[in-house]
Amino acid sequence: MVLTSVGKMVELQKKTSAIRNICVLAHVDHGKTTLADCLISSNGIISSRLAGKLRYLDSREDEQVRGITMKSSAISLHFVKGDQEYLINLIDSPGHVDFSSEVSTAVRLCDGCIIVVDAVEGVCPQTQAVLRQAWLENIRPVLVINKIDRLIVELKLTPQEAYLHLKNILEQINAVTGTLFTSKVLEERAEKGTESENISDTSPGAEQIYDWSAGLEDTDDSHLYFSPDHGNVVFASAIDGWGFGIEHFAQLYSQRIGIKPEVLLKTLWGDYYLNTKAKRIMKGDQSKGKKPLFVQLVLDNIWSLYEAVMKRDKEKIEKIVTSLGLKISARESRHADPKVQLNAICSQWLPVSDAVLSMVCNKLPSPLDITAERVEKLMCVGARTFDSLPPETQELKSAFLKCSSEGKAPVIVFVSKMFAVDAKALPQNKPRPLTQEEIAHRRELAKRRHAEKMAANQGKEMTEKPQSENSSEVTGNTGDTKGEEQEPAGQAEIMTSKAMKQEADNKESFIAFARVFSGVVQRGQKIFVLGPKYDPAESLHTLSSQCSPTNDLPLIPHMTCCTLENLYLLMGRELEDLEEVPAGNVLGIGGLQDVVLKSATLSTSLACPPFTPLNFEATPIVRVAVEPKHPSDMPQLVRGMKLLNQADPCVQVLIQETGEHVLVTAGEVHLQRCLDDLKQRFAKVEISVSAPIIPFRETITRPPKVDMVNEEIGKQQKVAVIHQTKEDQNKIPEGVQVDPDGLITMSTPNKQATLSVRAVPLPEEVTRLLEENSDLIRTMEQLNTSLNEDKKSHEINQKTLDRIKEFKQKLEQNLQGRKWRNAVDQIWSFGPRKCGPNILLYNFEGYKRSVWQCLGNAVKEVSKYRDFDNSIVSGFQLATLSGPMCEEPLMGVCFTVEKWEIHKAGETLSTSGQDSGECDTVEHTQNEDTAQTSSCTDEVCSLNEHQESGQSVPKSPEKVSKQKGEVLLADCYGPFSGQLIATMKEACRYALQAKPQRLMAAMYTCEIMATAEVLGRVFAVLSKREGRVLQEEMKEGTDVFIIKAVLPVAESFGFADEIRKRTSGLASPQLVFSHWEIISSDPFWVPTTEEEYLHFGEKADSENQARKYMNAVRKRKGLYVEEKIVEHAEKQRTLSRNK
Repeated sequence: MVLTSVGKMVELQKKTSAIRNICVLAHVDHGKTTLADCLISSNGIISSRLAGKLRYLDSREDEQVRGITMKSSAISLHFVKGDQEYLINLIDSPGHVDFSSEVSTAVRLCDGCIIVVDAVEGVCPQTQAVLRQAWLENIRPVLVINKIDRLIVELKLTPQEAYLHLKNILEQINAVTGTLFTSKVLEERAEKGTESENISDTSPGAEQIYDWSAGLEDTDDSHLYFSPDHGNVVFASAIDGWGFGIEHFAQLYSQRIGIKPEVLLKTLWGDYYLNTKAKRIMKGDQSKGKKPLFVQLVLDNIWSLYEAVMKRDKEKIEKIVTSLGLKISARESRHADPKVQLNAICSQWLPVSDAVLSMVCNKLPSPLDITAERVEKLMCVGARTFDSLPPETQELKSAFLKCSSEGKAPVIVFVSKMFAVDAKALPQNKPRPLTQEEIAHRRELAKRRHAEKMAANQGKEMTEKPQSENSSEVTGNTGDTKGEEQEPAGQAEIMTSKAMKQEADNKESFIAFARVFSGVVQRGQKIFVLGPKYDPAESLHTLSSQCSPTNDLPLIPHMTCCTLENLYLLMGRELEDLEEVPAGNVLGIGGLQDVVLKSATLSTSLACPPFTPLNFEATPIVRVAVEPKHPSDMPQLVRGMKLLNQADPCVQVLIQETGEHVLVTAGEVHLQRCLDDLKQRFAKVEISVSAPIIPFRETITRPPKVDMVNEEIGKQQKVAVIHQTKEDQNKIPEGVQVDPDGLITMSTPNKQATLSVRAVPLPEEVTRLLEENSDLIRTMEQLNTSLNEDKKSHEINQKTLDRIKEFKQKLEQNLQGRKWRNAVDQIWSFGPRKCGPNILLYNFEGYKRSVWQCLGNAVKEVSKYRDFDNSIVSGFQLATLSGPMCEEPLMGVCFTVEKWEIHKAGETLSTSGQDSGECDTVEHTQNEDTAQTSSCTDEVCSLNEHQESGQSVPKSPEKVSKQKGEVLLADCYGPFSGQLIATMKEACRYALQAKPQRLMAAMYTCEIMATAEVLGRVFAVLSKREGRVLQEEMKEGTDVFIIKAVLPVAESFGFADEIRKRTSGLASPQLVFSHWEIISSDPFWVPTTEEEYLHFGEKADSENQARKYMNAVRKRKGLYVEEKIVEHAEKQRTLSRNK
């Protein structure tokens, strides 16, 4: 096909109804990029012979070497169907689990997607993940079942077996869609149910009966499923260049058999067979032992073609080619590789690009068909509902739905990611053909330079002649000398321009990968950039919605203005300049690198809300510390890491407290890519990388019932344990009381306050619940602080409150029993960082404060504890952030403060501060330092002055009282609040040490597909790396086993490579972060009973897994490690001398 001009593309961009924005999604190695190659070759961008071998959209070197896609890249294709022309913006996405964040960026910009599934492997873990991502973004999928040639060539199935296998794959895919649909319907029903409950309270006597099935029966979901007769399934082999939907064969056979194409379309897939005598299609092929229509009319033909070509049956091939009316060149028919001949025949008979693109144009929506539900979802950030948005914002919904390109329509653009492009690749920097004048000018310059060289050479030869003579001989006249004088200046200019050019070449340019949802974007246009926390309600409060980005506006948080410098048409590896882009198109925008970090919403209207943030499937878990080999290169590395952070949607760049620069990535392949980019593109310096920093968590467990040799812990064990605990108690300093049941009592250094703290393990379900709801806990914390500061809490909407109530109910359900009585109401804080999986409870008299203030049960507490309760919470936060074992965060621990006494001096202070009665204070301060007294009285005086003059008091009385108390209580140990923080932190740590401590390791779930002959080797690698197999099952119709296992992240480095080596590349794992798991062995264990001594020996030096991990982390952090290097070193010597 002829290469389409950019002018044609620009023309097509204006017809919104003829645009299709689609992405290709699949599991790794299911053939996305090969399929994309076939579609690109239909536009003449690459040769059809190279389609599948070139992998055009894999433009990075490491993508070509590894053979996997690592980034999403877009290309615009032109497709003609009948008299209708279409513009198809195709985005190819990665299938590897490490790069699933790139899939999210692609899915957000599309209206539809092509799901590609390997006909042999079927539905894989990543297939399910991409189906879920497409579902969450409300985009419509179509299906391509690829690699059907493998069923013929590798598995050697008969057409009948292949039909059953394909049917099975379709059922599996529809089952995934079905589960997604069911959960959505049930969620909606549950929401409606709660709403109706709120409206009308049922009578107390009546029982409520939930009929969950009703919602599913009423809702029509037939359009969601994939079925060839719906026209949303294509069967293909992209590498051989063929693909078809059954409508192609329905048209073909309707003329031959004389049956209407509509009837054939409904019966070609399913249990129908052709009764040749009656020339009728009958139902029930299997019961009568007949061939289904699909096998008889479609698969048999493809199978016979493959058979003929593979067996080199020339007569049969010629017969097939002539009957199909194809032209095959002599080169292809004589080629040694039968695949070349196959490709030549099939790509003409059933071109895959026609089948896929016509399905895309028929079945996938244009930007005009965007659903109201999707628009509302995009516009509502977090827990906000669409109705709670300002009216000006709600009006924008119509602009979304119209997708209009009129001049008045507000411009709304979403940038899903920033990607780096070599500055040389930008259209303005590309080498262009020279004009005749430029060529003549350059020729002139070259002649002059040549003349100069000749002159210089002659000058060297004639050194004996006087200088004046020489110059006159060479130059001739004065005009030439002038020219010569000017020349060096010109050369200097050329040199500087070259240096500048080189600098520009080395620079990476960032281009925003974006889509226009409304209005027309023009080059040089000014536009607002809205950050993810921007709130339209606030800005509309201060400014009118008519404000344009050109006006000088006051500073508004999370919003800036910028100019769109360049607009590009994305053409895979190429970029083309554009002047304007109408609504509904995907484009590249240059010049946003200073204002957009990873993703952003651009708009000309202030009422536009920022879009919902992208939801990433993969969690970044693999950390490494990076430093330059030469310390002088540090600034380049820091700059390079900033650029890397901008260029990759999933990577995180941190500077730890230790000053290390840390990269957090999604997996090993992702880490390798980031490091290569850092070395070669962004920092361009040599770097050294630490071993991966593996995260652990610390926790406590219930005391064990059996010892290490599975003997029940009896009396002899207890004696030993008592000795052991006595030894442990020696570690705890004086002044700390430890009760036998683990209650720790400590006083502050100035003995003004005493704390008693106990640590207990939380049930697993509660820990999981806290982890899942960390965002909700963060929201609660924000609401509580705004309530405490007496701000208006107008943004608390009903949906958030309902979620908080539901969360509280779940906690109450899981925390039941005598020891958890009233625990939920006594929750003081969560930690670390106030939203973690640990809980702080208060269980002493005279204090009431709750994290559930936002639910309306806020109690204004006036007591002696109020001034310093934040110090206790801060101490708890510090204790949970770094535990005693190896300074790692805690998880699943509940600390209860059972006693908190503030002694007389402290009490008088706090009460005096609250009542603002000064007599007590004066009495007390006589004993204090004079400086402190004066400062305190000054503060009181200034406060009284303020009150008398009737001015607004700058500080709340509460804060002043706190300051007063602190000033008075500062002694040689420092401020009292600081002492409380330190004491609380230490008490928590000792309370942990009084219980059996355990480490928790991060775990991956690992799915491995392997054939039967390499199963043993896979299990060997798993067991060597502390893996645990959960299940193995054989995939129907294949000889492939699916093994599901869990593997510690600490043991996963090099795991994929090792499995590939051991299995000769026949098995490849997919690792996804799953959960945290307690390592059962005790890191501090020593043998105590006789049986243990016998079993493990006196030193018990068989390596303890938990201790090994703990020591590794302590070494990395520079903490003390208890290790015996050599006990008794003796030099070995031979007694008799060798003769």
